[in-house]
Parts: sequence; C-alpha cells; structure tokens
Amino acid sequence: MKYPQDTYGLDSANLMDYNYLKLHETVFREIAPNFYGGIGFYYDYHWNISEEGNPGGSTSDYAKYGASASSSSLGPVVAFAYDSRRNPINPKQGFYGNVLYRQNFTALGSNSDWGSLIIDARKYFHFPANSKNILALWNYDWLTTSGNPPYLDLPSTSWDPYTSTGRGYIQGRFRSKNMLYFETEYRFGITPNGLLGAVVFTNLQAFSEWPSNQFETLHPGGGFGLPHKTQ
Repeated sequence: MKYPQDTYGLDSANLMDYNYLKLHETVFREIAPNFYGGIGFYYDYHWNISEEGNPGGSTSDYAKYGASASSSSLGPVVAFAYDSRRNPINPKQGFYGNVLYRQNFTALGSNSDWGSLIIDARKYFHFPANSKNILALWNYDWLTTSGNPPYLDLPSTSWDPYTSTGRGYIQGRFRSKNMLYFETEYRFGITPNGLLGAVVFTNLQAFSEWPSNQFETLHPGGGFGLPHKTQ
C-alpha cells in the first residue's frame, strides 16, 4: 500500500505518508463440526513514514507516542473459529465467531514485544421470522494485551481485515490501544422477487483514551444503501 492519508491519531488530525507491506496468513483445520483451529504468521512493515504535523505546529500524537521512520511487527498467531453459516458470502442465518491471538517478538525483527487479541462475532436472523429480510449483528473487539504496538499498528477505525468497521467515518478516524465495536444491519426487500432491496445500519465504536487506557467516549454512526439483492 502507498499512502498519504489523514491519520487522526489519538486526538487531532495529522496528514501522514508511508509505504506499507502487510502479509497475514493463517491456516485452519476443522477439529469438530463447524469448529476450526488455526496457526499462522503476521508481518506488518511500514517505511518512509513522514508526517505533516498538527495545525499550528503543536506536537502531534504520533510524535508523543513515538515517531520513527519505519516500524516492523512480526509474530505467530493462534486462532479458533466457529462457522455455522450456510453461505459465508451472503449469509442468511447462522453464527460466525473468530478469536485470534497475536504475539510479536523483537527476536524476530519486531520493534517491540507486544500482543493483541481480536474477537470477531456475527449472528444472522430472518426478521420477521417468516420473511427473507435479514437482521445481522456484528461485534468486533481489538485489544492490546501487552506491550506497545507501533503507532500505525494500533487498533484503528476501518483497519480490520475487511476495512468495514466504523462505516460513516474516514479510515483511521480513531486510534488507540483498545477498540470495542458493535454494528447492526437490516437487509430487506422492496420488490416481491427480491431484485430490488435496501439496507440500513447503525454502529457504535469506542477507543480507550491514551495514555490512561480508559473508555470514556462512544462514537455512533449509521447509513443506508440501495439496491441490495436479498434472494
């Protein structure tokens, strides 16, 4: 990836430019019906990092947290997943859950030793029960369990693997060591055959304050889309 991008950081906006190489690979094996265990290796490398700085010349959060021209994070991951959806691409019912623990080591080339835990849970219902309309619930928690991740590897809005969290906000709008996220989406048909439909959603995200790591503020979002095929 090649940016620049407005990075709002831990407080105010700051235009940053960098190159980014991301290699994330996890191999799963089914160990029981719908239940999987996996191991993998994650590598995140940022280089040519530069910043424009805060308006007015005040010290940016990036500089306060620990600025550097490059950063590396390397380490193994262990994951467990449960998936009872019949169609992962267009799920209409079932549950998906994934818990992933990542540990990065300086011995492997990381800037620092740090760990993270990601909990991803999704549930789908027909609502009303006898209709084709779908109510989808999503919880995504991204937590730092130890150490201090490099600034650009911190949990951040829309930096999940699907760049889907925080719809309604620009990517990177919020950033800190811990992120809690919940979203609900309703997909419904407009025409009887389901060719034309719509979707509405609301979400809520919270990031721990830095450096206290206390959750103090909730950030709501919402929107709608058209069309959406529900068949």
